[in-house]
Amino acid sequence: MGPRPGSFRHSFLEKSKERLLSRKGYSELGLGSSTSNDDRVKCRCFRWMSDGVINSWNELNVIAVKLYQMGRSDPRKIMFAFKMGFSLALVYCNVFLKDLLPGIAKYAVWGMITVVVVFEFSAGATLSKGLNRALGTVCAGAMSLSFAGLGVVIGGPFKEMIMIFSIFLAGSGASYLKLYPAMLRYEYGFRVFLMSYSIVMVSGNSPKTGFFTTAFYRLLLILIGYCLCLIMNLFVFPIWAGEDLHKLVVKNFRGVATSLEGCVSGYLQCVEYERIPSKILTYQHLDDPLYSGYRSAVQSASQEDNLLNFASWEPPHGPYKTFKYPWKNYTKVSGALRHCALMVMAMHGCILAEIQAPPEKRQVFSQELQRVGTAGAKVLRELGAKLEKMEQLDPEDILIEIHEAAEALQMKIDKKSYILINSQSWDANQRPQVLDDPTAFNDFIFTSLSQTVLDMGGGFITPQPSTDSMFRRNSNFPSWPSRASFQTDIPVNEKESKTYESASSLSLATFASLLIEFVARLQYLVDTYQELSEVAKFKEPVAEMPELPKDKEPSGLCCGLLRLLHLSN
Repeated sequence: MGPRPGSFRHSFLEKSKERLLSRKGYSELGLGSSTSNDDRVKCRCFRWMSDGVINSWNELNVIAVKLYQMGRSDPRKIMFAFKMGFSLALVYCNVFLKDLLPGIAKYAVWGMITVVVVFEFSAGATLSKGLNRALGTVCAGAMSLSFAGLGVVIGGPFKEMIMIFSIFLAGSGASYLKLYPAMLRYEYGFRVFLMSYSIVMVSGNSPKTGFFTTAFYRLLLILIGYCLCLIMNLFVFPIWAGEDLHKLVVKNFRGVATSLEGCVSGYLQCVEYERIPSKILTYQHLDDPLYSGYRSAVQSASQEDNLLNFASWEPPHGPYKTFKYPWKNYTKVSGALRHCALMVMAMHGCILAEIQAPPEKRQVFSQELQRVGTAGAKVLRELGAKLEKMEQLDPEDILIEIHEAAEALQMKIDKKSYILINSQSWDANQRPQVLDDPTAFNDFIFTSLSQTVLDMGGGFITPQPSTDSMFRRNSNFPSWPSRASFQTDIPVNEKESKTYESASSLSLATFASLLIEFVARLQYLVDTYQELSEVAKFKEPVAEMPELPKDKEPSGLCCGLLRLLHLSN
């Protein structure tokens, strides 16, 4: 028998039943728990789908904005895209010439492939790839027809052996020749040769007609596509690789000048990085003018080589009016600039170093260091401006001011050298002796300041404390110099303190020596620019007329008439 209604046992069983039904979600009992769960699942799915659609739409908007900014910053890219599409559309029109050439529709795809492969951003790249492709196709067609004719003449079972041997000979010979250093610029031509030869040999069904038909239509359509690419790239808003190389070198001059000024000013102002970005430590791109200026000059070697290769194929154009224009001298100037940029990179490393000279010692040489840095940046900007206008250097020496500044810095270092070293730690026997004959001072051979610093030895420099944007220091290795001696609750280690003080002073000497070495390297940069201006026949420098004060304006009857005519106009 069941429990009596209204009893304690009956009420307990009813409550237990309700709890079980609410957990299992029996819909037939009218509790509706499964329906609410399904609704929650549907809401989550709908929310997930709506979030995905919104995120995708936001990403598309970001991509659209970036594409718009790219086209606005360099309109040549938009023009390149239009020229590419127009060329493909014109080559496709060959399909409708099947009445004149019955087999052209079958091989029309080769014309479109030629446009896709040959059409490059610059005219020089298009000329280079097009000539390589045409030359490789002609050589492959001639060689395949020769071996096909030989197979027809010999005939019999030797025909297949001749075909196999010819493919082996073409593949091995072309692959070996393209490894020769002088043939590197024709590497694409060798690749096209192998591809064309293999296609012609495989597609030639009949020895008398198949090989000739395939080779003829392939060569014809390649020539049509190549000629169309040349017309579009040379005569319709042309883009020149030589001009890009010219602008790249000018940009590097300005970037290194900005980095040099920033390094000297930052060092004198005792600028320190609380967090050194990991991109600087790993030498990656970072939007920092001080860092990106010299990095672009150091990293541009491969880009300059590519532009040099393409520019050497280009015909005379614009201000570059001679055949065989000396583009290689532009890369020599850039190489000399890169040699100077390495010193700027090392000076930036002094700012990033953990061991720093105290501000009071930097202020002793601040005027001379600032003068050298300003004069060096002025020289770089002047060379960049001259290169941009393609002008020769002025008759007076461009390095006079910076040489005087470097000499003043060297004299100040010689006068205040006791600040840069700890002379108290020298042994009595090793102290410098006073010369009896002052004229014998000229017989000594001096080494550079940087060499002196290196001979004294250096310490192991560790990175800054670990943060999310920095490398983590390995806790298994002790840091140098030890920070324990400089804490207030630990007794000061006098020997360690003097060692750290001496090392911090040497960091100032290192920065000064790097700046002097930068000045020394500028001479070769000026020499290479002078050589470029002579070989490229730059124009003579335009003399700037000094502005006359208003009270000293030219007067007279003729000048008055000219001013009168100017006002009436």
